[in-house]
Amino acid sequence: MVARRKAAGPSLFSAAGMDADAPRPLADKLRPGKLSDVVGQDHLLGIDGALTRMLETRSLGSLVFWGPPGTGKTTVARLLAQETDLHFEQISAIFTGVADLKKVFEEARARRETGQGTLLFVDEIHRFNRAQQDSFLPVMEDGTIVLVGATTENPSFELNAPLLSRARVLVFKSLDEEAIEKLYARAEEIEGKKLPVDPEARAMLIRMADGDGRASLTLVEEVWRAARADEVFDSAALQDIVQRRAPIYDKSQDGHYNLISALHKSVRGSDPDAALYYFCRMVDAGEDPLFLARRIVRMAVEDIGLADPQALVIANAAKEAYDFLGSPEGELAIAQAVLYVATAPKSNAGYKAYGQAMQAAKAAGSLLPPKHILNAPTKLMKSEGYGRGYAYDHNEEEAFSGQNYFPDALPRQTFYDPPDRGFEREIRKRLDYWAKLRKERSGN
Repeated sequence: MVARRKAAGPSLFSAAGMDADAPRPLADKLRPGKLSDVVGQDHLLGIDGALTRMLETRSLGSLVFWGPPGTGKTTVARLLAQETDLHFEQISAIFTGVADLKKVFEEARARRETGQGTLLFVDEIHRFNRAQQDSFLPVMEDGTIVLVGATTENPSFELNAPLLSRARVLVFKSLDEEAIEKLYARAEEIEGKKLPVDPEARAMLIRMADGDGRASLTLVEEVWRAARADEVFDSAALQDIVQRRAPIYDKSQDGHYNLISALHKSVRGSDPDAALYYFCRMVDAGEDPLFLARRIVRMAVEDIGLADPQALVIANAAKEAYDFLGSPEGELAIAQAVLYVATAPKSNAGYKAYGQAMQAAKAAGSLLPPKHILNAPTKLMKSEGYGRGYAYDHNEEEAFSGQNYFPDALPRQTFYDPPDRGFEREIRKRLDYWAKLRKERSGN
């Protein structure tokens, strides 16, 4: 069944809220009533923010909100609908299939005929497969819906290019300490009481939230529930009460980037002990192991490449093992991948070749491949010389014809230059041999 919500549900990240007599979660009490109440996203909602400028015209294009959990993506989407007089419809990609989407689209079309537009908010949009993502394209193009998708994953990797080309990606940032302090101050105002923590414990409580507004308010509720009359917690008591430690570094700030840089450079420098040390530092600080797994995959392709083709296989296998085992058992698989990539032979030849080839491809524009390597499925194309003179390499001596495959107007290029290390030593031998045969068979 499709998971849908039309009414505003629990939300957060507001510096203003409404009181009610019935018991409600703190996040609900602090739910923003307008976009100016949202904290922590001034780059989007400030005076010169991207959404502020968009709303000045009272019109929205389709958007993708990319950011970590608890940063206000759902809240902002709901308030955008309110600001632009659009009907707000919410679905979750986790529970929604193609049939459900069709029903939502039909309802939006009917609504449009009465003059009412629809803002369709899709949570976890990256979980839709290619076919499901493609189904949004027609209704985005004809204005049936304004799509606002939310994702915690990089849209460049998780969303189809056609969908991305029709939507603007806006980045939501983890809430900084100032934003979370605003939430705590407003929570104290709403509840009419101070948090029972000393200044050092208050600072620790802010760090414990780790940039997540929803988590910050949950922590506040835990502290108030635990406190006895006139009790004030210090840092040690706070950790005992909430059973959570403050992160060693803020995952959105310098400490995060410093440690991932140290891990990457330790791997590149073939120091498995240092690499494992930084990996453990980040895991201990509460870093998402899947983030680390993704970075290790990147190291395998950037710094090892074909010097050891197994590095990418091992890195991907570690990610799959973590998905299968979960934490903490799955972290050992990622640690093994760290050791493997750190001890593997290093080469950035593939990485450099990709960059050079991309530059050449952009510079070449629309140059056609040579006609002899193009298929000729029609008589007209055959008469135009498509496929004429093509030599099927498997029929040639040593399965190598030595033909030219670059566009006729483009001189032969060399992008990939493997070093004489690891498995690339063998690739180097093959390339040198094929270059020799090509020269002999071309007569040059």
